[in-house]
Amino acid sequence: MYPEKPVRNPRPGGRDEFDKEEPQNDDIKNVVSGVLVVDKPIGLTSHDVVQVIRRGTGIRRAGHTGTLDPRASGVLVILIGPAVRLSEYVSASDKRYQATIHLGSSTDTYDSEGYVTRSTTSAIDITEEQFDNILQQFVGEIEQVPPPFSAIKVKGRKAYDMAREGEEVNLEPRMINVYSLEVLEWDPPEAVIDVYCSSGTYVRSLANDLGNSLGTGAHLVGLRRTKSGRFTLRDAVPLRRLQEAFTAGNWYRFLIPAAEALADWPMVELDADQVELVRHGHRVPAEPIDKGWARGVSQQGDLVALLEVDEATQEWQPRKVFFQS
Repeated sequence: MYPEKPVRNPRPGGRDEFDKEEPQNDDIKNVVSGVLVVDKPIGLTSHDVVQVIRRGTGIRRAGHTGTLDPRASGVLVILIGPAVRLSEYVSASDKRYQATIHLGSSTDTYDSEGYVTRSTTSAIDITEEQFDNILQQFVGEIEQVPPPFSAIKVKGRKAYDMAREGEEVNLEPRMINVYSLEVLEWDPPEAVIDVYCSSGTYVRSLANDLGNSLGTGAHLVGLRRTKSGRFTLRDAVPLRRLQEAFTAGNWYRFLIPAAEALADWPMVELDADQVELVRHGHRVPAEPIDKGWARGVSQQGDLVALLEVDEATQEWQPRKVFFQS
């Protein structure tokens, strides 16, 4: 976030004044660190959105924490400034989706963009109860093979490039966690389901595998991410509204403190002396019950560092330091 203290701005004529309302653009670029949660529209890649953010803020150091396909919409978490160093932790957060699945046909891309590889009329004979019974078989820790049309690299090449050139793509299955699946709407040949899953889950593969288990074939026709980590659609700003804020120069009001990106982590409040110690990589005492990782946060709410308990000494060891004086 930008500093709360007044920013001194030199004025013509040698007079210095304090601007207590809005930091100047150069100041923002130098100190900004935080999260922008965007409601990505259909039609843009996740990288497209990052580019919009970079141009609008004038800050090059920005990145998203989990790809959404161009035909998908919803929560896209963008980290800005030093907060990009949180990416590996935020990207690993659980996700939630609202998926629309079309029964009766499968495609080579597992969505409506591809060529139909299988078609049947038997989908209309399936009841909602039958559908849900099969659906629940995908809840739990399961193996999933990613779609051949995906960005996963095989010997240095992206799978979708190989698939587009007609090459056979054999991807290794991955272990994922599907925490819950719920039927939201049943209107054959389409069904809308809520998917709560671990990072790395391909909902397209889930739709395709579901169709195979049903014996009807199926593919994904709509996808909206409703949650990423602790951020939901309530936190998300429509991209157009954010672009308007870039033009108005007040976009930073949508910036969420970096510490909130890992709000589900335990928090350790550090006093001024401890902040100085942690800033320089020194340890600070932990409580007897403390273990694992935590966010080290200053009394002003700034993210100072990610800490891990050394159980041999029961001290917090700084692992990643963010605080800048």
